[in-house]
Amino acid sequence: MKRGVYVEAEWDPRDPLGEMDFVAEVRREGGFPTVAIAQAWLHEDDCAKVLEGQARHSFVRGIRHKPKPGMMDDPRWRAGYRRLAPFGLHFELQAPRRQLDEAARLARDFPETLIVLNHTGLPLDNELAGWRESMAPLARCQNVAVKISGLGNVTRKRDVVLATLELFGTQRAMFASNFPVDSLRASFSAIFSEFDAITSAFAPAERRALFHDNAVRIYRMENA
Repeated sequence: MKRGVYVEAEWDPRDPLGEMDFVAEVRREGGFPTVAIAQAWLHEDDCAKVLEGQARHSFVRGIRHKPKPGMMDDPRWRAGYRRLAPFGLHFELQAPRRQLDEAARLARDFPETLIVLNHTGLPLDNELAGWRESMAPLARCQNVAVKISGLGNVTRKRDVVLATLELFGTQRAMFASNFPVDSLRASFSAIFSEFDAITSAFAPAERRALFHDNAVRIYRMENA
């Protein structure tokens, strides 16, 4: 069965609800994508209204936000974040390694809310040691999963993939394409062939988890 996750594209920051209305229409016409991640600005006055509107779509599983430095510690932003769990939504976080300490505090303070870290924590070739050190506290939070994606600018991809799997294990990690953005660097086939080669020595069950099962479970696609 074909399954896929649409992740918000900030098509118009002034109209986050409109994007999911568009996705709903696409789904009605073709039955795809299976589920979606929507947009909401958690520190804005209309946060509650936007979250309620996004949650009305049965296919919306979470909210993505790219918080500025310090924002995840801000009480106003956290008040919006606190609203996610009652709506049954998880949080998709895109942030560089210098903000991962904030993310770890957020995960510890709100254990009921799942965080999915996007793009492997945005590692850079010239700071992989610091990246790993920043990822470790976040990986110790059992309510955090990671998408291994967005590695187009990384030359030491094998080191990054294996370090991520060592930190998070094979049950809280999943491979993702970041398409169409990553198409600027490589084809879909080339990206997944490299992931396939890096994990070729892993057990079949672990590989199935990384390439399929974890995504189905985390994004609740079993009956979608």
